Amino acid sequence: MFESLIDNVSGSPWTYVFLFAIAALDVIFPLVPSEASVITAGVLAASGDLVLLLVIAVAAAGAILGDNVSYAIGRWGGHWVARRFFSGGRAHRLDWARRGLEERGGYLIVIGRFIPGGRTAITFGAGMFDMPWRRFIAFDVAAGLVWASYAALLGYFGGKTFADQPWKGLLVAFAIAFGVAAVVEAVRWYRRRRLAAAQ
Repeated sequence: MFESLIDNVSGSPWTYVFLFAIAALDVIFPLVPSEASVITAGVLAASGDLVLLLVIAVAAAGAILGDNVSYAIGRWGGHWVARRFFSGGRAHRLDWARRGLEERGGYLIVIGRFIPGGRTAITFGAGMFDMPWRRFIAFDVAAGLVWASYAALLGYFGGKTFADQPWKGLLVAFAIAFGVAAVVEAVRWYRRRRLAAAQ
């Protein structure tokens, strides 16, 4: 896995195009390894093969574009999805999602960027529930920049720490990223459980 990522995320100028495309596609196809690619690019930036600030800018721009495509799909096709898949007894799930976006929309857009699949659901839902685009884009730009900086810097500092063996830096960066994702999921699980107990 690491070797195929390094082959794609190399020191070539085309790497920036690859990072942009993979960050944009991640929202539409959540199995695309965007975070792993940005971490790998950060490791390569530590060795001087790529420019760190350009890695962050390109990854953030791709993520923001992908989020906006998902938002647009939700805005124009979301009501069809709601009628098709959330009619009858499942309609309460949509009401729950709408309330969450109304109460904590900005927070969810930023946090959702760190949850595989969550970024898709939240950006799609923001469009479907008519969150004003100006509000959406403000939080989405912040989310894209924070996410790209986190992933690229994780790889960069891992690569600097293990300059002679960059694969170790990559492993450490992935372990930290996995740990952060696990903490986010644990907090979400705990909050859901606490809310369920309170009802």
